[in-house]
Amino acid sequence: MNAALLENDASMAANARAAQRVARAWAALALVEDPEIPAVSVVDLGLIRCVTARPDGVLEVGLSPTYVGCPATEVIRHFVTESLSAADIGSFVVTSVLSPAWSSDWISAEGRRKLLLYGIVPPEHSSTMRDGLRGDRPVGCPRCHSTDTERTSEFGSTPCKALHRCRACLEPFEYFKCI
Repeated sequence: MNAALLENDASMAANARAAQRVARAWAALALVEDPEIPAVSVVDLGLIRCVTARPDGVLEVGLSPTYVGCPATEVIRHFVTESLSAADIGSFVVTSVLSPAWSSDWISAEGRRKLLLYGIVPPEHSSTMRDGLRGDRPVGCPRCHSTDTERTSEFGSTPCKALHRCRACLEPFEYFKCI
């Protein structure tokens, strides 16, 4: 066998191992719950920007906060690190990705579904609405689906959510703002 074929085979095997490590990392990350909304994973929320195998063999995991200064960021980084360590993926580094800034547009369809089941109205798909609160359109109640609702506070349990109340069933609920 010639040296070029052997080198090509070795390169293909290394690429396959790297792809397997990346896939295991994504699977481990999909199990990391957001500490403020445990119904959704950090992958569902779009907080994991990338998992890349670097030429030196280290996996680089890009993590974005929902906003700079989010108090949950370090807790999330800790959970991500624990999950990746337990997944036995080898060397990795978790880096902060601040640009472009995280957007609620990155929440997956599954994440939006899970938010709604948890009782939090998911954001619109477009963050171009800068007020973050759907303009003049009412927010539908996640329990009874009435649109006879009102915002009671611009901030809910976290700055990225607003507190609403349904006038039909009288239940309070949160709306995840478009960011």
